[in-house]
Amino acid sequence: MKAALPTSVKIPKVLTIAGSDSGGGAGLQADLKVISALGGFGMSVITAITAQNTLGVTRVQDVDLDVVEAQIDAVLDDIGADVVKIGMLASPETVATVASCLRRHGVEQIILDPVLRATSGVSLGGDDTAQAMIEHLFPVASLITPNLDEASLLLGYKVSGPEDFRQAAHELLDMGPQAVLIKGGHLDPKHTQLVDYLMWRTIEGGLEVVQSKEFKHYRVPTENTHGTGCSLASAIATYLADGHDLGHAVAKAISYVEAALEAGRFLSIGQGPGPLWHMFEFYPTALAKEGRGGFSSF
Repeated sequence: MKAALPTSVKIPKVLTIAGSDSGGGAGLQADLKVISALGGFGMSVITAITAQNTLGVTRVQDVDLDVVEAQIDAVLDDIGADVVKIGMLASPETVATVASCLRRHGVEQIILDPVLRATSGVSLGGDDTAQAMIEHLFPVASLITPNLDEASLLLGYKVSGPEDFRQAAHELLDMGPQAVLIKGGHLDPKHTQLVDYLMWRTIEGGLEVVQSKEFKHYRVPTENTHGTGCSLASAIATYLADGHDLGHAVAKAISYVEAALEAGRFLSIGQGPGPLWHMFEFYPTALAKEGRGGFSSF
């Protein structure tokens, strides 16, 4: 007699609200690869369509606000999401629409990666969008994950090194989110060891307590870094959806991205900076041919 098959299997559900990257290395394409690689079920809301590749972004087209809203409603009315990850929102109006929808649906865990500029320097939002994020999304965000350029734009002054991280994180935390992760990937190349700085607030004995933690890791010697920020935020979202606490989720996500960067050193995709190898765990034979073996650090 055959054993009965399970009628229901629960896996972490993560909704990414982000722009589409036609080159596949960043945006919601990268998000969905990460979510799948880490055992989650990924869903998507397209906020903008970008024409881009490894050499840069050549065009951005916003998706109509009513279409953005309809996508969010369609997913959350039926499937739901354990965590929502937000990436590129190219206008203040899109920011307000997304925030209103998530409030209406009572979403409790929101990871906001404030994507405001492409690596090439092309604006993917700008000052007005940054201010809209602060007003509408920061107060409902469980975590924001700015890099140094984004933190500088949000704060209005240059955040250049680890000596600035604590003050910058405090100021960003005061803007409303429950936690801030300042990413150190854009530190000057002289820093062979990178630092990511996490600060979060908790309530203990009826009082608010602010805690912080540094995550130190080495700089992977590769130009294939396209989509690193998107991938990190999506990994954090997936680990949170799987029940990990914030500190553990961040540590595991950093470990995953570091391994994907290391494996991605051997990818040859495009003429510019290529992507991470998000699905490296599924290609041990290809890695073995390069003498790398497998990666299991996450």
